[in-house]
Amino acid sequence: MEFAVFVTLPGLVILLTVVAFADQILRATGRGRRTGQVSSTGFEQLHATFSQGKQNELKERRSALVLRDDEEDGAPPHRSTVDLAGGRAVIRIDGVRGR
Repeated sequence: MEFAVFVTLPGLVILLTVVAFADQILRATGRGRRTGQVSSTGFEQLHATFSQGKQNELKERRSALVLRDDEEDGAPPHRSTVDLAGGRAVIRIDGVRGR
């Protein structure tokens, strides 16, 4: 009968709350060595069940984890240079040569 309580929505919220408290206690005592929180993942999935915007946000996070992030993204390719130590920046525009 106890299992039947946890398959209902209020039972799921109670179960997630208990898991959240247990997770926080384990992290406070030093036994939880993770950087993320298990309880927040469960609550985000519950929120995504009722909110289309949250579902889209979670899909965007998953796709961002798969994509590669290069340091030179967004910078002009091989034309401009920045010398932080010397305090000098050289910006070259197509067709114009720098001095």
